[in-house]
Amino acid sequence: MSKVLSADDVRFQQRFLKSGGFYKKDIDGEWGEDTDAAFDAFVAETERLKNELGVFDKRSEDNIATLQIPAQRLARLFLKTVQAAGMDVRIISGTRSYAEQNRLYAIGKTIGKDKHPVTNAKGGQSNHNFGIAWDIGVFEGKVYVTKSAPYEKAAELVKAAALKDLEWGGDWKNFPDIPHYQLSTGKSIKDVRKLFEDGERYW
Repeated sequence: MSKVLSADDVRFQQRFLKSGGFYKKDIDGEWGEDTDAAFDAFVAETERLKNELGVFDKRSEDNIATLQIPAQRLARLFLKTVQAAGMDVRIISGTRSYAEQNRLYAIGKTIGKDKHPVTNAKGGQSNHNFGIAWDIGVFEGKVYVTKSAPYEKAAELVKAAALKDLEWGGDWKNFPDIPHYQLSTGKSIKDVRKLFEDGERYW
């Protein structure tokens, strides 16, 4: 993996792994044996959760695997809850690096100005950047549903299930985001970012 990652990408991974308790060394941007071992331990815990809580569609699995372990657990419990009610819901977005976030932020602003903006958050301003947030898609067959009612139904189901520490973006007053879910930290984005960049736990 180190051969295809820039130093910034490696730092991002080291911060992610250190915040999660898997990496113990300095955040130095170099992918060595310690980073490799931390990543392997993270993957092993991801596999353990799969065995405990079940496996879902490939797209959901790929995105769940990018989340911090407590968020992975919540994401799987979320999917179990909505799918048990017969809804075809998938996780279509997980963790993004700062660079990935900035590319999304640019859509509709500096690139593709004819396109609808994707996000108002720059890199480091979204909980997606810290491995604790995911977005869902509701599907009817192969069709991606854009109307809000099914998303609201999914939210009602998970609220009824009383999944502890799960926050729904649809409840936000200023900028409701109905496909968005995240692990609730009780902290501001600014505080979460500082802890993440220092390699400290933020939940």
